[in-house]
Amino acid sequence: MAEEPPRRERSPGMKLLFVGLVSLVLIVPLLMTYALVYDRQSQSETAQSAINAGWGGAQVLSGPVMVVPFRTTQTQNEIVDGKQVSRVVEVEKLLYVSPVSNRVSTRIDPEERRKSIYRSVLFTARTQGRAVFALPADLARFGVTRERLMWDRAELRIGASDARGLTTGGRIAANGKWLEVQPGKGPAASGGQGFFAFLNWDGLGKLTVDYGFGLRGSRTISLVPRGGSTFWEVSSSWPSPSFEGAFLPEKPQVSDKGFKAGYAVDKLALGQPPVAMEDLGVPQDTGTYAIREATAPSAVGTAAGGAGEVVGGPARAVSVSLIETVDLYSKVDRSVKYGFLFIGFTFLAFLLFDVVGGARVAAVEYLLTGAGLVLFFVLLLAFAEVIGFTAAYLAASGAVIGLLTAYSAAVLRSWKRARFIGALLVGLYALLFVLLNLEAWSLMIGSVLLFVALAGVMYATRNVDWASVGRHARTEPDA
Repeated sequence: MAEEPPRRERSPGMKLLFVGLVSLVLIVPLLMTYALVYDRQSQSETAQSAINAGWGGAQVLSGPVMVVPFRTTQTQNEIVDGKQVSRVVEVEKLLYVSPVSNRVSTRIDPEERRKSIYRSVLFTARTQGRAVFALPADLARFGVTRERLMWDRAELRIGASDARGLTTGGRIAANGKWLEVQPGKGPAASGGQGFFAFLNWDGLGKLTVDYGFGLRGSRTISLVPRGGSTFWEVSSSWPSPSFEGAFLPEKPQVSDKGFKAGYAVDKLALGQPPVAMEDLGVPQDTGTYAIREATAPSAVGTAAGGAGEVVGGPARAVSVSLIETVDLYSKVDRSVKYGFLFIGFTFLAFLLFDVVGGARVAAVEYLLTGAGLVLFFVLLLAFAEVIGFTAAYLAASGAVIGLLTAYSAAVLRSWKRARFIGALLVGLYALLFVLLNLEAWSLMIGSVLLFVALAGVMYATRNVDWASVGRHARTEPDA
């Protein structure tokens, strides 16, 4: 009977190349998982928008601002019978008067609402304030004289960028006298939405305006500082605020019971005149969650009597966002980016057992092991949407570690080697969890551990002849 020829094995270098090719194939499901995270995040944002639609979006508060029509003359050039003719006409414009000082207090009461497995952070805010108005003594230097002001049509305007949230109404009092509030005509910084009241004042001395309103919204509330000095005190029981915008609060107090913050913005920091012939536009720095698209063009609407509204450059705003302490989609997204690291370390351990330890690992076994590692991220996303990120991480990692440890015992034909694979996976998942929670230190920790891993591989393979070919599975007997 003819003796079976000895079976030839691939060289260690060829095995390494083959493992690299299998790893590249697994990039495809990793990218699909990454796309799945993006899709689920989009669905979550759509669900949150649906929740907010019936409540109110991110709110931008502005005002109070006094608007007074006035008459002035201007020169117009016309072509008459082929000749250019200039004539002086009387036109009506609007004077926007900012307060000398404005003290505002806002109390935010948050709540969470759900739609299926998705949730959104909503709030009800109660705002009260007192503003003091006074015309500048040198008003004529701003291009307006007192005798041209039409005080019988003066208005006080207060804005909220999403008027759907003004469900409890608003009130305005001038020098202690309550005014009749009308809807609309908010300052341009709030997209023209809000409420206003006609004002009876002659422009002499000072005018004290007391106001208050209830407001519903979601995620973010912003205030547009205006005038001489603005003081805003904002408080809430929400434990994780984010302070954003053009200015930061002075010494905010944040604890598990909520937060309290105070803003103080001076006119020199704002760089705005006390009176102007154009209103401030929608702010561009309202934080992470932008206000809805209710921008105002350069001329929009008319005041009482027909004077056109003129909107200038964007206003500045300070913002407070009610953020969730754990953004699960952001963490899952970051964890998927570490997926190739998991595949690389696990395949490297299998390769070392193959090259150094003599275990034979087939291509399909590499592929199935990689599929299990990729499946972890899908399980993490699916569970995190229901039970939270930490519990989902423990459940998904425990399931994958158990599965691959048991499978490694069959592939490597040794429970001792399988326990090593299990310990390696436990260490990798524990490391990933630390990196996800220590974002500032993740690069340093990861780079140091990669260096240690590389050093270990170099030591373990120091005697391997990567270029050897034709190694037999069994040694032929001597002649």
